[in-house]
Amino acid sequence: MRKVSSEHINVQEEDYEHGDGDVSKTSFIFSVIRLSAIFIIICGIAYPLASTAIAQTFMPSQANGSLLKNSAGQVVGSELIGQSFTNPALFNGRVSSIEYNAAGSGSNNYGPSNPDMLQRTSDSIHQWKTDNPDVPITELPADLITNSGSGLDPHISPAAAAVQIPRISNLTGIPAEQLEALVAEYTEDRDLGLFGEKRVNVLKLNMAVLEK
Repeated sequence: MRKVSSEHINVQEEDYEHGDGDVSKTSFIFSVIRLSAIFIIICGIAYPLASTAIAQTFMPSQANGSLLKNSAGQVVGSELIGQSFTNPALFNGRVSSIEYNAAGSGSNNYGPSNPDMLQRTSDSIHQWKTDNPDVPITELPADLITNSGSGLDPHISPAAAAVQIPRISNLTGIPAEQLEALVAEYTEDRDLGLFGEKRVNVLKLNMAVLEK
């Protein structure tokens, strides 16, 4: 085995004391900087650009917010986010405790005995009676007076659309049979035929009504 003299060790210690340690630290710092720059380029620039390019190429509508346009080419909303329809001649969507504000989602998660929820439900029922005198309150589907979990749900059940047909037919003059056909046309099936429930996109349905 090769012996290392104490003189050789002393020389190495002197070299370290005179700057070799500083060189090692500098090399380490530059390595960290280079590695950080590589990750910034890959994760902060290349990956977002690649993801955006792929999305815009293969699913441009979804990538741009699933926006819907009317016959004049004007954007009227997104098929993924509900909105309030104050015109009684159009179908109503679900109640939204956040006014369909897409900047945030959620509901108040009130219990069944909460005074605010009871008042809101009572107001919704009273409005229903006023707008739909031909339809008994016993036929009112629950989804028309309840808030969705996100407050952004753009859908209602086919039953919730069907009970609004008499009002809309009276106000627009569109025969009930045509409105029933529209509801059937815009009724979406369960996901993969198994998950969720059948549903109607309120914005799409109202756009069809306005084109009649």
